[in-house]
Amino acid sequence: MSRTTLDTPLTDPGTHAPLSHGLKQRHLSMIALGGVIGAGLFVGSGAGIAAAGPSIVIAYAVSGLLVMLVMRMLGEMSAAYPSSGSFSAHAERAIGPWTGFTAGWSFWVLLCTAVGLEGIGAAKIVTGWLPGTPEWAWVALFMAVFCVANLAAVKNFGEFEFWFAALKVGAISLFLVLGVLAVAGVLPGTDSPGTSNLTGQGGFLPHGGEGLVVGLLASVFAYGGMETVTIAAAESQNPVQGVARAVRTAMWRIALFYIGSMAVIVTLVPWDSKEVVEKGPYVAALDHLGIPGAGQLMNVVVFVALLSAMNANIYGSSRIAYSLVERGQGPKALGRVSAGVPRVAVLASCVFGFVCVLLSYWRPDDVFPWLLNMIGAVILVVWIFIAVSQLLLRRRVEREAPEKLVVRMWAFPVLTWVALAGMVAIFILMARQPDTRGQLYSTGGMTLFLAAVGYVWQRARAAR
Repeated sequence: MSRTTLDTPLTDPGTHAPLSHGLKQRHLSMIALGGVIGAGLFVGSGAGIAAAGPSIVIAYAVSGLLVMLVMRMLGEMSAAYPSSGSFSAHAERAIGPWTGFTAGWSFWVLLCTAVGLEGIGAAKIVTGWLPGTPEWAWVALFMAVFCVANLAAVKNFGEFEFWFAALKVGAISLFLVLGVLAVAGVLPGTDSPGTSNLTGQGGFLPHGGEGLVVGLLASVFAYGGMETVTIAAAESQNPVQGVARAVRTAMWRIALFYIGSMAVIVTLVPWDSKEVVEKGPYVAALDHLGIPGAGQLMNVVVFVALLSAMNANIYGSSRIAYSLVERGQGPKALGRVSAGVPRVAVLASCVFGFVCVLLSYWRPDDVFPWLLNMIGAVILVVWIFIAVSQLLLRRRVEREAPEKLVVRMWAFPVLTWVALAGMVAIFILMARQPDTRGQLYSTGGMTLFLAAVGYVWQRARAAR
């Protein structure tokens, strides 16, 4: 099959069915703002702090810079060619159908599995409040609520995410204000810790370079989920403007919410406190300040963050599946659209997610860990597809349709190559760490398998 030109439609004539444009600008703006505050930040950052100590701030800063570059590249392509397939459609346009197939279906598996994991996390919080209730029943309830909401209309997804994001943004903003006041020693009833927690308990790098590496790897995967805004933009009233605005504000959001909150936490709380891992770093920090009920309130925020991630991943996975089918790269049944919603794709994504939940109970020692390893490095694979696609598409757009470059990658192509080098470095670091080596190999195996299937699919279509 010959390479597509910039204006070549990527849709398959037999499956073309339009999605609705029910997302308003306020939905997209809040998804962009709150989407960066994910479950990985609230839940997963504790392990990174335990490994890296105060140097976790450096780890989040380095990985945050990489994510900024990735989002800028993705924003450039998504503003030029808004698509519910996002990076998958861009990869197909830049390289060929097999790359769109590989990137899209691997990300679909990642999102569906994440739906199950987030449901389990939310259920654990609820069973802590209501002991004796079965976790699986809570997961089933959450899954049913968000499945029905996503089946009805895209505006339901937008409304859920609008209010979820508003709560998350409000909570973390209040946390940062209280934390800064406590660090400055002006919060009533607290004394400034100074630099004691940054230099004590082994110093800024208590576990040396190896600890920083582990913290860096943990921080990279905490940023997952930021791609949703480029998927959602395709169903907004003004996709180009929405993507451009979201990408342009990404830098300060990452710096404030991620790097800023990590700095506050490790300044307030000793990094080696057991509570940082057991309760979570945000709850531990608020409990340390002695604010009555604040820790439990943060548990509510974490619960909301998990539900928000479930909702966003059900939406994102269904749209990725729809886009793949629309481009002739999947079962046509998943592309059926009713009232502007790909309902079969929504159902398929929810079913896959709930099967993952059942596997965590039925096969916790073999199948479930294998599944987790398989998706462990998918986000890095996706980022590489984004960078390579942007390298190829940018020059073609400049030559054939420069007016489409509403968002431009900084210092192109230097920073794109810098980002690619950073991704390769992370792969090398993963291969050196026993805890992440299995994820790297399992994800690599799945990627190669999908690439082979995608290539065969591409050749078969070209021969028709």
